[in-house]
Amino acid sequence: MNEIHLASLEILRRVGLDVHDEKAREILVKGGAKADGIRVRLPEFMVTRALATVPKRMTLYDRHGKAAIHAGGYNTYYGGGSDCLNILDHRTGERRRPVLKDVVEAATLMDALPEIDFVMSAFLPEDVDQRIYDRYQMEAMLNNTAKPIVFVTPDFEGCVAAVEMCEVVAGGAEAFQRKPFATCYINVTSGMIMNAEALQKCMYLAEKGLPQLWIPLNAGGVNSPATTAGTMASMNAGILLGIVLSQLVREGAAVAVPGWNGGPYNLQTMVGNYVLADEQGVPTSMGKYYDLPVFGLGGSTDSKVLDQQCGMEATISLLTALLHGANIVHDVGFMDAGLQGSLQLIAIANDTLGFIRAMTKGVTVNDETLALDVIEELGPTGSYLGHAHTIRHYKEPYYSKLADKNQYAVWQKRGGTTMEARAAKMVDDILAKHTPEPLPADVQRDIKKIVEREQAWIDSQG
Repeated sequence: MNEIHLASLEILRRVGLDVHDEKAREILVKGGAKADGIRVRLPEFMVTRALATVPKRMTLYDRHGKAAIHAGGYNTYYGGGSDCLNILDHRTGERRRPVLKDVVEAATLMDALPEIDFVMSAFLPEDVDQRIYDRYQMEAMLNNTAKPIVFVTPDFEGCVAAVEMCEVVAGGAEAFQRKPFATCYINVTSGMIMNAEALQKCMYLAEKGLPQLWIPLNAGGVNSPATTAGTMASMNAGILLGIVLSQLVREGAAVAVPGWNGGPYNLQTMVGNYVLADEQGVPTSMGKYYDLPVFGLGGSTDSKVLDQQCGMEATISLLTALLHGANIVHDVGFMDAGLQGSLQLIAIANDTLGFIRAMTKGVTVNDETLALDVIEELGPTGSYLGHAHTIRHYKEPYYSKLADKNQYAVWQKRGGTTMEARAAKMVDDILAKHTPEPLPADVQRDIKKIVEREQAWIDSQG
């Protein structure tokens, strides 16, 4: 990791990065950088200074102001993803284009599932104005979950509108800054190209003292070297520039860094796959090197159906994110290289996470759990089944809600269903029974006014 860090410093110093925003260039130059047109070069002292002030932890709250995510160290939290162009409909098994109702149902499902810690929009709805679809997504999420939210916007104005909605829910800008329950996932073009919208979001969120997810991503062999080390070094240069910019705007502004895409692209298919072997853990390890919060990826698959590949890739990516210490792990339920999402897969991943949490939590060892008095009382031949000690503890092990653990005859008698079918039923049951806690009527009205304002603004643009 230290060699990659040193290589990133050399890239920043010798090669420089393309910074496509004048204000950002001015701030960087004032802080000690050199600019040649849009190309900006940073000396090492700027990076060292920024790393000394950027927080090592990022806390996100729920709607009620309770700390829900302590992103840092080896704390790991999971949530969905955003903006899939297709949905694998759990009711029909068919792939189709999503609508706003699917965003609502995804938020409702994630709000209900116990192993899902934060909510993202999941789908790009085609039944709203595509120029401002993200405003409708944000309104839907705020109305259908009390959990933390990670939002994505295609333009800077959308980021501002999303923050305004959050401030309405929080009761003001100061209240939201003090206990932020949402953060922006900033898509940066690549490790060496800083697009204007990303830079504007970075500066805006830093100015407001709000946490941000600064995520430059490289495709090894396409826009960076084909080797993992070269991909990561050039990607990390862009990560460091975002940290420097945020700290120049406001020292102590919280920034999370990426935990995926630090390796070679799939040059066999030229598809941006979500689960590749070589990059697993590399970007996250870089984030650990800096002791910064990591925005990871897990619970995804490049399969198009809920098959063996889907189960393997979703499970591996969930587990590697946890073992490597990614903190805010998104894209649970993503399929087909992020082009398709599945509510069933979110439900299955929730079940898988229960298993993973149980297998990694460790064992409590004390007088009660060792139960030597019970062993002495019952000996080798006694019946432990009805003993009071068993009654006290039998509910503690993990029991899957979706995996069938019965004998064949019992499974067959109960319908001989697949996990895919059981997951579809679970989703339907949750959507029928779970009602997210609603926002007060006046807050709902004020959020809608912001969306209506944005619609009027975009219509005026022609």
